[in-house]
Amino acid sequence: MCPQSPPQWGPVPPRPPDGRSWFARHPLLTVLLAVTATLAAFGIAGSLTGGQPRPTVPPGRAVADSGHLPGLGEPARDGKFEFTVTRLRPGVSNIGGQYGRDAQGQFFLVHMTVRNIGDRAQTFDGSDQKLIDRNGSEYSADTAAALYLDKSESFLNRINPGNTVDGIVVFDVPRTASPVRIELHDSLFSGGTTIDLTVRR
Repeated sequence: MCPQSPPQWGPVPPRPPDGRSWFARHPLLTVLLAVTATLAAFGIAGSLTGGQPRPTVPPGRAVADSGHLPGLGEPARDGKFEFTVTRLRPGVSNIGGQYGRDAQGQFFLVHMTVRNIGDRAQTFDGSDQKLIDRNGSEYSADTAAALYLDKSESFLNRINPGNTVDGIVVFDVPRTASPVRIELHDSLFSGGTTIDLTVRR
């Protein structure tokens, strides 16, 4: 019986090329690239459809009257809502009495009517609104204080088409602040409309 010859070790044959595409061979990177491309596309679309960017006011520079903004008593529309600011009440130190809330500075109350001009219900919320002072500083609404205010109607108030609500949005601003404008929104991410609080029509 012939002895078995040792195995002959030769060069390893080359591995056949992988016919799959780069994307198929790197699924995780493919997903990340797809997400990045989608976000970039949304950003470009927003810049094309979002209108003009909101101008900013350098600190210390007064906000000038543009001459064409709606004023007190004049309706202004954003999305499904038509807003009319009817009254301003500055200098309020407390809302709700002993068991309510004290202002850090002063409560500035903005009375308004909100009418749903759309074809479906929309929620009006004070937290979507911004108050702007003479120096360009922006103040958010104090929705917690508004809960202590009788008939504020500015916390997640669902308004049906054609209906109108009289609401009060509360802002806690410094005693030295001089609000001149309010930016009103029908929802958190809407474009907004601005009313000049220094002019009564």
